This record gives sequence, structure tokens and C-alpha cells, in this order.
Amino acid sequence: MSNKTLLAASIAAALSLTAAAAQAQEMEKCFGVSLAGQNDCAAGPGTSCAGSSVLDYQGNAWELVPAGTCETMELPADSMMHARHGVTEATLTAGNYGPGVNRDLPEGLDAAVAATYMPTMM
Repeated sequence: MSNKTLLAASIAAALSLTAAAAQAQEMEKCFGVSLAGQNDCAAGPGTSCAGSSVLDYQGNAWELVPAGTCETMELPADSMMHARHGVTEATLTAGNYGPGVNRDLPEGLDAAVAATYMPTMM
């Protein structure tokens, strides 16, 4: 095998390992972190699918983020200076909460549905 062939094979192997590592990165749903219209499929009641959230940091909209980063993401405070944070699906499930965080929800969302969401001040 020539040096050129060996170099090309080494580069190809390194690139494929890098691609495999990037694909292997675990992702998780993170509620309350997406900007309006940038949620992944699907937001909670009152929305349909990807890109259907109507508010920034909407509590029932989620996006996929690298595992382990959701609840440590720094988000701007709301208009009343309350801290916002992302919430994982695992946290919601463990607390027996509905699909999201009870904050920044779209107008007209049924109060009974919103009451099943995780309270923001825990």
C-alpha cells in the first residue's frame, strides 16, 4: 500500500469515526426552551407539530437538546423577572405532570389542562 493510499484510508477512517460520534450523541426533549415557531414536533394542546409554538419559551413546546443540557440552559427571565428553565420529559414523567411547564402558555389553553403541567416555582 502506498503512502498516499494509507493517508487517504486514515483520513477516511477518522472522518467516519467523527461522524459516528456525532450521530451517537444522545438527545432529549426539553420543554420551555424553544423560541416561537422553532419547537420540534409537537407542542402541547393548542399546537400541532414542529414550528407551531406561538410564544418564546412556551411551556408546552419542546425541542431536542443534547442529553444533560436541558435543565442547565440559561434562559432570559420572564416579564416579572421570574427565572425560566428547561424541563426534561423524564422530570415531567417522574412528577406525574402533563406535557410541559405551567408558564408562558398560549392564551385560551384550558385551565384544567394547564393545571396538570409542572408548576414553575418548585
